[in-house]
Amino acid sequence: MTSSGRARDTSVQSVDRAVSILQVLAGQGPSGVTEIAEGLGIHKATVFRLLATLESRGLVEQDSERGRYRIGYSVVELAAGATRRSDLSLLSRPVCQELATAAGETVNVAIHDGPEVISIDQVIGGAAITSIDWVGKRTPMHATAAGKVFLAYMPKEQADGILAQGLRRYTPHTIVDPARLEEQLEFVRKREYATTSEEHEIGLAAIAAPIRSLEGQVIAAVTLSGPTFRVNDRTVAELAEQVVEAGAKISWRKGYVKRG
Repeated sequence: MTSSGRARDTSVQSVDRAVSILQVLAGQGPSGVTEIAEGLGIHKATVFRLLATLESRGLVEQDSERGRYRIGYSVVELAAGATRRSDLSLLSRPVCQELATAAGETVNVAIHDGPEVISIDQVIGGAAITSIDWVGKRTPMHATAAGKVFLAYMPKEQADGILAQGLRRYTPHTIVDPARLEEQLEFVRKREYATTSEEHEIGLAAIAAPIRSLEGQVIAAVTLSGPTFRVNDRTVAELAEQVVEAGAKISWRKGYVKRG
């Protein structure tokens, strides 16, 4: 085995042991180095080194009694992130089911992670000709309706940073000119919804509207997608009205009340 291979194996083992330490602390509460080492069958010096690293990242904290460690607040924040995503899925599902039934198309709720869009929930409409599971999949911002919603409402410097990374062409219809994309984002802000037609996949069109938090920030998007022979210039106005209404309903359920 090469030295780089051994280093990777050591790193993986360290991560595995660090997770085991967190599991011990979660299961038995505040514990000392000796207790953890004996419980896991790991040398005390290794446990101490890993605890020091975990403590530096806020994942463990020393109890009031020095030498004993407990789960740190950073773990709570990480768990809260997963809970927020789960809560949004549960909170939005009745509205998404209503929209999918009314429109007959697939409805998704998406969030973004950096320059990518991630679907966190999906409801298949009765007229859908396919049942592709988009949940957990990452898609590009500039070529998706949900992504355009995020780009339109995020701080300009953040959007500019994403666009500066380059706009990959996925189909002949993908918008790769930043100036042209910015024109579309201005329309998104005026209409409160975004559209795409064969920009990410040939034959697929989508409409997305923002989901807002209590403070009015765009935290997610609700998206309706379907084949271009059903989601097109003739139908987009009526469908967009339903998608915007769904986004507003989910936002209200999150506590957002539109002023004015």
